[in-house]
Amino acid sequence: MIYLSSFKLSNQKLKNPNIYPYSVFKDKYIEPFSFAPITIFYGNNGCGKSTLLNIIAGKLKIKGKESPASNNYGSENYCQRFENECAYSLGSNEYGVPFYHLPENSRYIKSEDILYEIKKIQQKAILEHGLTYDYMQDGLSLEKAQSILDHKKEQRIENIIFSQEKYSNGETSLQFFQEYLIPEALYLLDEPEVSLSPANQVALAHEINKLTHYLGCQFVIATHSPFMLGTLDAKIYNLDAKECQVTPWYQLENVPYVQPAEKRARAQGCFSKNTKKSSLNELFFFFHILTNLIMYYTVLVY
Repeated sequence: MIYLSSFKLSNQKLKNPNIYPYSVFKDKYIEPFSFAPITIFYGNNGCGKSTLLNIIAGKLKIKGKESPASNNYGSENYCQRFENECAYSLGSNEYGVPFYHLPENSRYIKSEDILYEIKKIQQKAILEHGLTYDYMQDGLSLEKAQSILDHKKEQRIENIIFSQEKYSNGETSLQFFQEYLIPEALYLLDEPEVSLSPANQVALAHEINKLTHYLGCQFVIATHSPFMLGTLDAKIYNLDAKECQVTPWYQLENVPYVQPAEKRARAQGCFSKNTKKSSLNELFFFFHILTNLIMYYTVLVY
């Protein structure tokens, strides 16, 4: 599903080149972005990934837009001015029917949002368990303790200072995405891999693939995680390049650190002569064994 088809950044120049957000993209040549069901903005820290997502969220008026710190010079709000100078076009469904507005559930989820929700989930789960235990220590049954807690827990939890974490951040982060990512919506995700182990990053990427393939979602993701890059069925824009361009995941800077050379060669379709010979030898050996087995069973039958 393509809810957001394209987005064009402002190409206006200011006399002062250091004014945010104009300064972020001043040295780059950026064509309008054309979006796929999953589109990734890749780049190292400071390349403008998060700024770009926030500009898109602001222009589209999506939930979660972050209001930047004031950068007014005189009476001019340059963040709002830059946003106003940007343009976008909406896409269409699988039958070619155009969209005239975005789904209501569309949302911009930032890495700090994930960490904040993790903390809330952890505190609530731990404190509820602790308060139930305290009531039972006073001689109440589990049912009675839970009944009292239902009436008083909000006030008591607010008054308790959280001091110790007992649950995995990664597990809680996955739980967060399972609850917040629902079908038929556009999601802007800023570094969703935060707190996730490599295995869980891959698991999250598979879930995102499923949401786009089967449940009508579209994702625009800012990440530099090689595990996400290699697993997502995505169109990748390399923001580190002077001319922002679509780049295959196996050609990105971070990927070689986790991708064995032979596997990269397979991804690129660039087999060496030795690799080809090895594959042919294995194939001939397989047919040789298969032929001998057929002859053997033929002799047994007759």
